[in-house]
Amino acid sequence: MTPAKAATAARLLLVSSVLWLWLLGAGTASASKAVTAHLAAKWPETPLLLEASFTRRLHKDNKKEKDVLNIFSVASGHLYERFLRIMMLSVLRNTKTPVKFWFLKNYLSPTFKEIIPHMAMEYGFQYELVQYKWPHWLHQQTEKQRIIWGYKILFLDVLFPLAVDKIIFVDADQIVRHDLKELRDFDLGGAPYGYTPFCDSRTDMDGYRFWKTGYWASHLVRRKYHISALYVVDLKKFRRIAAGDRLRGQYQALSQDPNSLSNLDQDLPNNMIYQVAIKSLPQDWLWCETWCDDESKQRAKTIDLCNNPKTKEPKLKAAARIVPEWIEYDTEIRRLLDNLENKKKSTSKSSPCSDI
Repeated sequence: MTPAKAATAARLLLVSSVLWLWLLGAGTASASKAVTAHLAAKWPETPLLLEASFTRRLHKDNKKEKDVLNIFSVASGHLYERFLRIMMLSVLRNTKTPVKFWFLKNYLSPTFKEIIPHMAMEYGFQYELVQYKWPHWLHQQTEKQRIIWGYKILFLDVLFPLAVDKIIFVDADQIVRHDLKELRDFDLGGAPYGYTPFCDSRTDMDGYRFWKTGYWASHLVRRKYHISALYVVDLKKFRRIAAGDRLRGQYQALSQDPNSLSNLDQDLPNNMIYQVAIKSLPQDWLWCETWCDDESKQRAKTIDLCNNPKTKEPKLKAAARIVPEWIEYDTEIRRLLDNLENKKKSTSKSSPCSDI
């Protein structure tokens, strides 16, 4: 082989290796740039080859992602992980579109992480665990619940791959009764995200509607105060207008006051409604017994087990009373978990042991 042919072969081998790293998902943007720069020093046309291949791959990924319902949720503790599994099943039972669940890894239990692959195989969904280190310069939260609320709203622009165009957040303690594909495809009218306003129809709860008086009444004027249990995010628009930076900037300013942002994940987007617009979703997208009257329940596309400040009813009791199918879902999941546990015990019994 001549020196020229050997050099060409080596170049093609190096380029192919980089491309395979990308195709297998093993590469990172920084690693790719470093390799590309090294190759470009010797062969100037190399970056063009890599860019063309990566562009084709990115377009292919984008096409695939658009055919998937991307559902984001967070949970901490065994009770809310139980709710989360039931929410997932309710999503799957009401759509024919492939579903990919995205979970915040930081606070999931080892048990949930062990079970989720088996659920994915049983019900045919994709999932991914995501995490993002809270920036050292951003005001820290110390309570776990408030940290989780922060992750719900502050890092939407960095938690998910660029190929994900839209993400739907669904609270763990929510039961879905409608195809979320309709929500994903809902026209947000140019807003980066859409939330459902709080119901006004259960009038005996008027005394608890804090957004009707004081600061919120003067800040919102005639605008609605929105609930954070369900929302859809147009990530392309969200990133294009730097909504994440705006939200983090306002959070940094307000969070210095311990009396501000008492409901962090909810108060922040409502506070920023003039800087980062919210599209109000139709009321049917979220029904909550605390705030919505009984008549509107029949039209509910999702049911949220939000807390009732008047009755303080435990969530498990409320779930069984308010949502008949919740018990069916819970029983089905329990059966699956029991089968997995029995298989695990059977495997451990049958494994060979040896004395040393």
